[in-house]
Order: sequence, then structure tokens, then C-alpha cells
Amino acid sequence: MRVKGILKKWNDERGFGFLETDETRVEVFVHVKSFAPRTGRPQIGDTFFFDIEPGPAGKRRAANVERLKALRARMDVRPESPRRRASATLLAIPVFGIVYAVAVHLWKPPAWIALVYLIASVVTFLTYAVDKSAARRGRWRVEEATLHLLALAGGWPGALLAQQFLRHKSAKIEFLRVFWVTVVANAVGFVALSHWLMRR
Repeated sequence: MRVKGILKKWNDERGFGFLETDETRVEVFVHVKSFAPRTGRPQIGDTFFFDIEPGPAGKRRAANVERLKALRARMDVRPESPRRRASATLLAIPVFGIVYAVAVHLWKPPAWIALVYLIASVVTFLTYAVDKSAARRGRWRVEEATLHLLALAGGWPGALLAQQFLRHKSAKIEFLRVFWVTVVANAVGFVALSHWLMRR
């Protein structure tokens, strides 16, 4: 039975230490030869999965020790395909379409708002294309703040299309966090503006 534990003590010069199990808090001897290949240098505080077997003089020792991160990487779990991830991301566009339709039914916002979204999306898509081309050629890049402002101004549908079909700015987590804030802010702003225009 495999158990999980933390490396509590380690003598790098002599190549041995002690793992403490999560459940029983018992220290188990571990030798450097018990680690799986390519595990890397053990560090105190690292989490491992291991087997417990009897050692000399009846003392327990760890065997088949594998770092938790390495184990997760080997787990037979199919990663989400790029196509499925893109479909989930682009779902934001039809969802906003429903919000827009509801707003039209309730408050009848002026048609120029739809035109703003269309123009802003085209401009944003082209800006993403220019920035990707500049990145490939090592030229002057478009600032991320500019891309976020375009998204906030209504160009986020074009940004989403560019991220998925141009494969640009689609993997940088920090950028995407701010981007989705602009999407939500724009949607909320659209609803508030539509309601305000109706009351005028």
C-alpha cells in the first residue's frame, strides 16, 4: 500500500533521511537508492508517495519513492484538448449574445452600440495580428495595456477570436486574468448603459 509523506530529515552527503507519513506521523527511513529515476535531489519539505517495507533489524524503510509532482504528471488523465478548451472560451461570445438580446428586449438600446462592438472587435483582432507579427520578427510590440483597453471598449470578442485562431496571448496566465476582468467589466457596463439610456 502506497502512502504519502513529507521528507523531514535529509543528509545529502550520506544519502539518507526520514520521511514522515501523513496519517500516522511515523518517521520512515529512506535511502537515496530508493528514489525513482529522475526524481531529482531530495529537499526537506518535499512531498512523496512511497511503499513501506521491512528493513534490517525489523525497521521499516521506504521503497519506490516518487515525488508527488512527477506522479501527477504520469497519471493516466487525458489533458483537455486545445479544441475543447477553445470551444469553452469562445462560449463567452454567444453567452453575451443572449445578454445583449435580453437587453434589447427590455431596454431597446440604440443600434450604434452593436456597431461599436463590431468595429472594436475588428480593430482588436487586427491589433493582435500586428502584435503577433511583431513578436515573431523581434520588432516593437503593442503594449498589453493597449490590448486590455481595446477589450474593455468592446473589442473583447475580437480578442477572443484572435487568442484562439492566431494563438496569441492565449497562454499567459497574468494577461488572461486581467483580460477576463475587462470582459466582465464591459458586459456589466453594457447592461448599465442600456438601462440608463432607457430611463432617459
